[in-house]
Amino acid sequence: MHIDVILAAPIVFVSIMATASMVLDALKTKENGKTIFLFSIYVLMATFLLSALTFSPSSHFGLVALLSKFGLAPAPETLHVSGMLTVFNGMVGVGGYGCFFDMIFTLGGIMTILAARPFLESEKLEHSEFYTLILFAVAGMMLISHATNMLTLFIGIEVMSVTFYILSGYTRTNEKAVESSLKYFLLGAFATGFLVYGIALIYGATGSMDYATIASATHGDIRFPTLLLVGIGLMIVGLSFKTALFPFHQWAPDVYSGAPTVVTAFMSTAGKAAALAAFMPIIMVSLPAAMSYDGSNKIQMMLAVISALTMLIGNISALVQKDVKRMLAFSSVAHAGYLLMGLVAANPEGRNGIMFYSASYLFMQIGSFIILSVLERSGQTNHSLESFNGLSKKYPILAALMSIFMFSLAGIPPFAGFFGKYYLFTAAIHADFTWLTIVAVVSSIISVYFYIGLIVNMYFKESQEQEHESQPGLAAISLVLSTAGIIILGLLPSVVLSIAQASFGNH
Repeated sequence: MHIDVILAAPIVFVSIMATASMVLDALKTKENGKTIFLFSIYVLMATFLLSALTFSPSSHFGLVALLSKFGLAPAPETLHVSGMLTVFNGMVGVGGYGCFFDMIFTLGGIMTILAARPFLESEKLEHSEFYTLILFAVAGMMLISHATNMLTLFIGIEVMSVTFYILSGYTRTNEKAVESSLKYFLLGAFATGFLVYGIALIYGATGSMDYATIASATHGDIRFPTLLLVGIGLMIVGLSFKTALFPFHQWAPDVYSGAPTVVTAFMSTAGKAAALAAFMPIIMVSLPAAMSYDGSNKIQMMLAVISALTMLIGNISALVQKDVKRMLAFSSVAHAGYLLMGLVAANPEGRNGIMFYSASYLFMQIGSFIILSVLERSGQTNHSLESFNGLSKKYPILAALMSIFMFSLAGIPPFAGFFGKYYLFTAAIHADFTWLTIVAVVSSIISVYFYIGLIVNMYFKESQEQEHESQPGLAAISLVLSTAGIIILGLLPSVVLSIAQASFGNH
């Protein structure tokens, strides 16, 4: 077996299986939806396992070592190389932080599919292409996190984006969903133009699309330094749209509130983590380029200002929302600002903080939206704050879980959100961005008002609505996973942090 295929096994496997899912879909049977549903779950579970086994390619406990015992791969000792290990002619990186993000993406996909099935059945929309699209979205995200070439990055972003355009308008009879899909598609295509133009300018300035070659060029004499900085700026604009950073965040509240709730859960968590995974290597390359150009770091300061404004605008906008789904959409914008602090810091603590917070944010945000989805199926189609009055008496378990998610999103200990913010804030302080940390703290204080406000509505206000039976179904598994993730990461943050630190051992 070719060593490149073995090392890139998670991406290769999920891509082939996503294609196979389309073939299975063509074989129409009565139980087709259930078959593809189970197929997708098993594929994502296997992909998670492959990501764990390829996390450290040269490990004696990894996939290479396992296959070498059967003569299907070389001994892991032969993989010791200097720098990052790449395959497919240097287009794809293997191991390290890419596999860490792979596990986040696959977990997000599994929880989304489990939560989506009851929703799709109740709406009579269970078509197997929904699960296939989730598989393709995960494949695109994984390609983004493993990209070592801007061409690979672009392909991954487009695969992920196209699936999101379709999924956001999946309920075709819902006008808001169709509107959100069209809005997302038009603005996404516009942002892609910035991204491609930025890639072209960087290629023109350095003569390469390879990250390592571009990084080497920034330490030497660049023939067109201004062209390089303009190209980097355009790429930052394109990626800022995907991450929903200010001032490119306007699409997020409308798309997130209009899309099916389970889709919003996936887009706002795994999709945001993928955008951050794309941002990380670009910033690592761009910061030295800015320093070598004029001795200052204007790009770093620009990102710091964007981070501050994103946090403030996101939380202040969420503060005045009367719709919980829209409130969570605006708060998602604010959390992108927190994550950007790790990139601004440009130090190991910042990178580790991003990875820890991405994992934490997956559990707390996806759990919140899944509860909204469960309530929708229980007859509570209205997402207004008043509709949550007295929820603790109607659905005590759902109210308790929602409270845990809100506490974690607000950054209250001992939940995962607190430690995620702590790592990002300390990284910014160590990078001499104390003012940014102060802005982040003020922003977090603002967010406490609407997060705790929702808990107040659930526990201390009387409901005026009729009680309906709540049947979470398979979504209960996703809620258990989300809650367990928040509590475990909160009680044992050092475990995930040590994995995050090891992610850069091969880089």
